[in-house]
Amino acid sequence: MRLTVFWERMNSQFGDGYAESVAKDYVLAELGGRTVEQALAEGVAVKAVWQAVCATFDVPQKLR
Repeated sequence: MRLTVFWERMNSQFGDGYAESVAKDYVLAELGGRTVEQALAEGVAVKAVWQAVCATFDVPQKLR
């Protein structure tokens, strides 16, 4: 998954402004206690980060 696709899906799920807040403020257990921003900065695969978001926030199947 490309980073641009990741952000398109984040914005579709949460809205443009709230997606950024989710990425920097929510600590996800599935990411080892990191935020989305931290995980991406540390080199976690974009697809793995998206899967963690899906698991945490009940993302609709069409966006998975």
